[in-house]
Amino acid sequence: MDEREEVKKLLLLATMAGRIMLKAGAETYRAEDTIIRICKSRKDIRYVDAYVVPTGIFISLEYKGELLSYIKRNKTISIDLNKIDMVNEFSRSFVNSQMSIDDGIKELKRINKTDAYKSKTKSLFGSLGAALFCVLFGGTFLDFISSFIVSLTVLTFINKISKLELTFFVNNLFGSILASGLSFITVMVGLGQNLDKVIIGSIMCLVPGVAITNAIRDTMSGEFLSGLSRGMEAVFSAIAIALGVGIILNFYAKGVF
Repeated sequence: MDEREEVKKLLLLATMAGRIMLKAGAETYRAEDTIIRICKSRKDIRYVDAYVVPTGIFISLEYKGELLSYIKRNKTISIDLNKIDMVNEFSRSFVNSQMSIDDGIKELKRINKTDAYKSKTKSLFGSLGAALFCVLFGGTFLDFISSFIVSLTVLTFINKISKLELTFFVNNLFGSILASGLSFITVMVGLGQNLDKVIIGSIMCLVPGVAITNAIRDTMSGEFLSGLSRGMEAVFSAIAIALGVGIILNFYAKGVF
């Protein structure tokens, strides 16, 4: 195969690795480092540059005096630390061995399809973790049970509507409205005792903790644009959650329910 075509495939492979990491919730500087290491692992390649932001990947390199570049748009970001670890292991193996680019692309496709936990398992343990915050803030055992049921319902709902590819703001808004509404119902039927504690526990599964952490880490690493964009994502997620809870509490205060 023509060497130039091989370099194009290398660009594709590096972009795939970076995009998988980015979609799995990795920091932008980590994705950039992986891309650069992969590209520099092959001979006759110089001046590799990678610029990664939460919504896109930009790569350029020089091969035998010719500049080549690749751009890939990214629209979704989730949390999957297992995939980040798998791509890290893959990049080390690719750089330190004579693995072919075609084999590397096949391996990345396999990693991209890997799902360590089923959505039901994620919802179950995610709701359990969220419900424990209800106890942390002074909720009773009944509040814990109510919060667990509500959180499980909310996470299942979010997983279902994720197929519609709505924005994170809309997802969090609908999720918080559902969480607050169901929390009120559980208290009204006597399953829960403290409405505020049940609501706190049920919305914890929506709180953008990883986005806030990555925003801080990117900013401290000098990636100010990525840090700002992730920070704004966290802020607007919090606004959506507060707005959804506020809508239900406003109806509750006016005696609509």
